[in-house]
Amino acid sequence: MLEPEEIQRYNRQMLMPEFGLNGQERLKNAKVLVIGCGGLGSPILLYLTAAGVGTLGIVENDKIDISNLQRQILYSTLAVGLAKISETVNRLTELNPLVKIKQYPTRLCVGNALEIIKDYDIVIDGTDNFQTRYLVNDACVMLNKPFVYGAIQRFEGQVAVFNHRNSATYRDLFPTPPPPEQAPNCAEAGVLGVLPGIIGSMQALEAIKVITNIGEPLSGKLLVLDTLSMQNRIIRIPKIPDMPKITQLIDYEVFCGLKSVNDITFEALKTLNEYQLIDVRELHEYEAKNIGGELMPLSELEKYLPKISRDKVVIIHCQSGIRSQKAIKILQENFGFTNLVNLTGGINKILNNTI
Repeated sequence: MLEPEEIQRYNRQMLMPEFGLNGQERLKNAKVLVIGCGGLGSPILLYLTAAGVGTLGIVENDKIDISNLQRQILYSTLAVGLAKISETVNRLTELNPLVKIKQYPTRLCVGNALEIIKDYDIVIDGTDNFQTRYLVNDACVMLNKPFVYGAIQRFEGQVAVFNHRNSATYRDLFPTPPPPEQAPNCAEAGVLGVLPGIIGSMQALEAIKVITNIGEPLSGKLLVLDTLSMQNRIIRIPKIPDMPKITQLIDYEVFCGLKSVNDITFEALKTLNEYQLIDVRELHEYEAKNIGGELMPLSELEKYLPKISRDKVVIIHCQSGIRSQKAIKILQENFGFTNLVNLTGGINKILNNTI
């Protein structure tokens, strides 16, 4: 039953006969979990809060960086350095205090995914990496929860609804993950700031359609949008016959090829006495923020070969760990280096732990 304030607040969407009082009551009774409150999570959370979803769960453990502000519209310049989840809750509560918000200030992982997801009706993924998408998908399949997917890179975005009424799952779209070097995130490949606003809004819309049972959700279909031409296409995702049943969660970093034998954390790095630190990002990234490594961009790595030590430990890093792993593979396979170590999580992990 809606209160008088709710009827007034949500009047414009209740006027539509396809939506009406019944649709609003369905929203009020719904519990939606959003993974991440960054570029995609910002519009997802803002619009679901404004629409009157009864309970929103938010999973996020990051801090706000000034580079986020180009697309993460939940935050202001004054919030740089603060926890994203607390700022998000403050902003959403100001927008609509009638929505119940549950905070999970942690990273979604194998150890907590099932426990967190089990209490929600639908899950929306606002992250930007394959390992989390596979984790969310598998947990949703095990718990029989619909999963709204969104992905962005540069000028292109994708939206789909998985595991809804026996539709295809994320594993039907991507049975196996691409090699890490072929799957850069926004920090590696860049993104037009308005794109996550468009795709995140579409994800919020798909969630509302599933909750209220209106329209035709993108179940078993992938919408691909090219914002440079504003052309879009919808690709049907068939279910793979004899897909192995998902009965447990796995190590998704290993599954996605992100774990290297020669890894080191920033904390462990600080205990070393002698090593060479190499940054394989581009010049503009290095000038914006660096941790004192020698700049040797991956795009022209071979010209720096004489400068790379073979006599002591060489720590290689990038923004998130993808390009540095590719650099290590090139140097090991093509030039015989045996003393290379990847800095886990790259500069992102260091800065998130020190802001």
